[in-house]
Amino acid sequence: MAMKKQNKWTKSSWRSFPAQQQPLWPDSNVCEDTLKNLSHLPALVFAGESRSLKQDLAEVLEGKAFVLQAGECSEDFSRCHGPYIHNLLKVILQMSVIITYAGERKVVKIGRIAGQYAKPRSFDTEKIGKTIVPSYRGDMVNSPEPTMEARMPDPNRILEGYFRATATLNLVRAFTTGGYAALDQVHAWSEASVKAFSANPKYEELVSGIKKAIAFMDAIGIKSSNPQLNQVSLYTSHEALLLEYEEAMTRIDTTTGDWYDTSANMLWIGDRTRQPDGAHVEFMRGVCNPLGVKIGPGYVIDDIKRIAARLNPDNETGRLTMITRLGAEKINYLLPPLLREMKKEGFNVVWVCDPMHGNTYINRRSQKTRKYRDILKEIVKFWQIHQAEGTIAGGVHLELTGDDVTECTGGSRRLHDNDLRLNYQTNCDPRLNAEQAVELAFELATIINPS
Repeated sequence: MAMKKQNKWTKSSWRSFPAQQQPLWPDSNVCEDTLKNLSHLPALVFAGESRSLKQDLAEVLEGKAFVLQAGECSEDFSRCHGPYIHNLLKVILQMSVIITYAGERKVVKIGRIAGQYAKPRSFDTEKIGKTIVPSYRGDMVNSPEPTMEARMPDPNRILEGYFRATATLNLVRAFTTGGYAALDQVHAWSEASVKAFSANPKYEELVSGIKKAIAFMDAIGIKSSNPQLNQVSLYTSHEALLLEYEEAMTRIDTTTGDWYDTSANMLWIGDRTRQPDGAHVEFMRGVCNPLGVKIGPGYVIDDIKRIAARLNPDNETGRLTMITRLGAEKINYLLPPLLREMKKEGFNVVWVCDPMHGNTYINRRSQKTRKYRDILKEIVKFWQIHQAEGTIAGGVHLELTGDDVTECTGGSRRLHDNDLRLNYQTNCDPRLNAEQAVELAFELATIINPS
């Protein structure tokens, strides 16, 4: 695997490269002032946390851990409040406990949270009724209301996104270190969750087993008050789409002298913006955070190899995660050649399955939706293919919510297209609801640990 010498990097060197999916701000001076203010605000995350995540991802590469990357398709400013964040965190923790206990695998928990405020779009405009308006690009850019005024990009939203992310992180840190994530709270999570959970015998059996394990540890002197049992690490991540925001949040770590993007622990490049010679790859190669790259059905293997070489020239373990989003019907013939070529070249890559984006379709009511069975099908095939190719299936990347929405069909409640009208809330892509997410965790545990 030959690595070519790369040009000198600065956090603004991306500006000399073609940048896709960037908003056209109506007033560049206002944008520059906003970014200047942002660059003086405190970091959202710290370099040491990102280094810890990289170490955890290195364990995934060795088959010792499992990645659960989950959260909102696109965070809304209006949902930045306690109950909503609480419900989302609760579902991620429930899924983690199920996979850890029943799947017998350490879980690396990465939230799509505290920064997932921008979204790439297929078209710059959309037609709503008889009116053509700019596309909604996430709350950090514009508003989902279908008017020209609301859809006008506003750089002041960048600052609001930062402060919303700050508030979200504050609550997440309180929950994950303040005892709410303790193992002996599992039963409380069950009782406070969707009613269907308490009627789920598999879940009750799991809760009973964990409580017995806690009682056993207490009996031999390992108290459940031990920080290792009542605190968890939840890393943050988002798509590094708005490069001006990411540049303003990139700082030098005083302990190492390295550059880190302090907007999140992990950043990923989307399938639409991963051009090997594009601005996003140029920017991301210079920050020391763990990085992800989304890979859709239209990938070109040589491009993927070039991206891997640019983003991880020293081939460090835990540095680079490839997140495939190929679709349940295409993964059988698209994933094997990619795995073989990357393995042959010796790239150290964590492989994660995004079973959401490749299985999206428009129903008869013009709603975006996904079938639970297709999501599960792609995950099962992902694991089978890795096993056949002698590579490590590292985890999953899911869009979900802690609320009882009706956006994806199927699951134990057997939602149909007609049921989506009951509580369809998303402004972008359909998400698994809390019940579907926990159900999927049981399936994941079985896939990981068939015995």
